Amino acid sequence: MLHYALRGLCEAAGRGAPAPGALVGGVCRSSGTNAVVPGRGGWFAAEACEYDRSFLQLSPEGAIITNVEADHLDYYGTLEAIEEAFARFADRLHADGLLVVGRHVPERVTSAAPCPVWRLGHEFQVELLGEQHGYFRFRVVGPGWATPQLQLAVPGDFNVENAACALALAVGLVGRVWRLDPAEAAACAARHVGRFKGTERRFEPWGTISGVQLVHDYAHHPTEVAKTLEAARRALPGKPIHVLFQPHQHSRTARFMDEFVESLRGSHRVVVADVYGARAQIDRFAAGSEELVSRLKRAGIEAELGGDPTSSMKKLAAGLISGEAALILGAGDIDLAKNDLIEELALRGTPQRGARR
Repeated sequence: MLHYALRGLCEAAGRGAPAPGALVGGVCRSSGTNAVVPGRGGWFAAEACEYDRSFLQLSPEGAIITNVEADHLDYYGTLEAIEEAFARFADRLHADGLLVVGRHVPERVTSAAPCPVWRLGHEFQVELLGEQHGYFRFRVVGPGWATPQLQLAVPGDFNVENAACALALAVGLVGRVWRLDPAEAAACAARHVGRFKGTERRFEPWGTISGVQLVHDYAHHPTEVAKTLEAARRALPGKPIHVLFQPHQHSRTARFMDEFVESLRGSHRVVVADVYGARAQIDRFAAGSEELVSRLKRAGIEAELGGDPTSSMKKLAAGLISGEAALILGAGDIDLAKNDLIEELALRGTPQRGARR
C-alpha cells in the first residue's frame, strides 16, 4: 500500500517527479510482480523482515512498524529480545525522517527513534464511515491534513490500519520533503491506495467451484489466523467457513498451541495438514498436526488430520457442500495443491445444503 501512496504523491507533485520503486513479500495482483524499479532519485518502499535481524541492515529515511509481538521465537527466544531488535531498527532511522507505528507498538521501541514518531490513534486517526461485507469506508486524519473518504478494494479492518499507516508515512515524510500541499498530497495518495487490489497469498480469491467459494491466505501466526478468519466471516456472510490449515514450523505450533486453538474457534470445520517444517534443524520445541487436531477436538471444534497437501485438499473437499466457503491458510507449500482442490470439487460436484453426505 505504501508504494501506491507514493505513486499518488508523484501525481500531486506533477511531471518530473521520479517514480517510486518497491520490493515486497508478495506478488501484486495488479502488476503481477513483487518488485518495481524506481526512477532516478525516486523513493523506494521495502517490506522488511525481522527474522534473524535482517532488517537491521537497513537505514531507512522513514518506516512503519504495525505491531510487535512474539514470533520467530526459534531465533529470538523471548519477546523482550524481539522488542530490543525493533528498538535497534527504530534507532537506525534518519533524524529528519519519520516513524509511523500501530496502536500497540511498545514505548521501548518508539523511544529509540531519533526522529518524530506518529502513532495511530494519537498523531493520526482513522474515522470509520461504513462497512459492507468486510470492506470498509473511512478517512484518515493527520496533523494538518485529512484524506477524503476512501473505500478499500481489500477486506479486513487490519487493512484499514495498514492503509492509514501507509498514508501517514507518505504524506508526513515524502509530502514534507517534496513540500507538497498536505491536503492535495493526502487526496492523491488516498485515491491511489484505493486502487490497491492486494497481493497473491493474502486473502487471494481462488474462485467459486461447484458453489463453494475458495480463498487462500498466507496466515501462519495465531493473530494472523484469527484476523483472516474474522475478515472471511465478514466478507462471506452467512457461509459456513471450512478451514484447511497448514502449520508453519513445529516450534511455532508447539509454542502457540493454545493461541492456534483460539484463533480457529468459529470455523465450521478444520482440516490440519502436516506441519511445514521450515528451519526444523533449529527447533527446540516441537509439536505436530496430530497434537493440534487433538487440542481442537478437546475445545469442541470439529477437526481432522489431513496429511500431505494433496490428501488434505481431498479431505477438505469431501466435507464441502454448495453455498459454503473454504479458507486455505498457511505460509508453506499448501498453495501448490490449489489445482488439486479445484479439480476435486469440479469433477465430483458438491451436494446442496440439506443434502450433506
